[in-house]
Amino acid sequence: MNLNHFSFFRLINLYNIAVDTLQLGSYPQAYLSTHGVSNELLIGANFASVASGYDDSTANLYLAISLSKQYYGEYQSRVVGMIGQAKASSIFSNALYIISVGTSDLIQNYYISPILQATYPNIHQYFNTLLRNYEQFIENLHSMGARRIGVASLAPLGCLPGAITIFGFGNNNQCVDRLNYDAMYFNTRLNSTSQILRNRLSNLNLLVLDIYQPLYNLIVNNPIQNGFYETRKGCCGLGTIETASLCNSLAIGTCSNASHHIFWDAFHPSDAANNLLSSYMTIAGASLLN
Repeated sequence: MNLNHFSFFRLINLYNIAVDTLQLGSYPQAYLSTHGVSNELLIGANFASVASGYDDSTANLYLAISLSKQYYGEYQSRVVGMIGQAKASSIFSNALYIISVGTSDLIQNYYISPILQATYPNIHQYFNTLLRNYEQFIENLHSMGARRIGVASLAPLGCLPGAITIFGFGNNNQCVDRLNYDAMYFNTRLNSTSQILRNRLSNLNLLVLDIYQPLYNLIVNNPIQNGFYETRKGCCGLGTIETASLCNSLAIGTCSNASHHIFWDAFHPSDAANNLLSSYMTIAGASLLN
């Protein structure tokens, strides 16, 4: 089995760091950045699209590529054209697939959408829709040859600096409990749905990678022991709301040493935090590498 084949459907620095941790060599390139016949495709591909989610409406809001419109089928056709069906099928079945979505569905969609909240008065109803979409996505991947899939759980959403700013109602020193409760409930459902899929689909090695507890522990229980002195603000700008294009060299207030911050911006962990999370994920996900 060749472990140097990857498909990432939602990528953050954490997964690049995991490649380093496992000493697997090259990072998968962004699929849409590859043109023509590229040997890089034989290593793998990154299909990440910022602000995508299990709900297509989330992707539509932010002009992202939705899960239902991914380019993986096209990728497979290109690989088959390069090396033939037999070798390509071996790559597809032995590849490691990493999926990380869901945060944007809540933080950037449901929690701020009166329409969605009217459609799904109880967030558990919305979770039913998200998990049906997740189930269909895994079934489709499996039908296309995927056998080793790691799915990231939701993080402690209520502890993200941006979430505290938007939903904390002025209490800037505490995680937003209701958002964390939602994340924990979703993760429980994600695990049970994944178990159903494992029972139903042949030879499927599907593992939910718990991001919630290790990140929560870093933020709440033992930040100083791990070298972090700022847990409530990101390094970029004011650290309370900035993300994406608002984080650049001109952002006023950006810290001089991001390694002391758990968060780089208002929603994403710093490389220092990701290094610790990656080590945890590598151990937790060992069964995917067997």
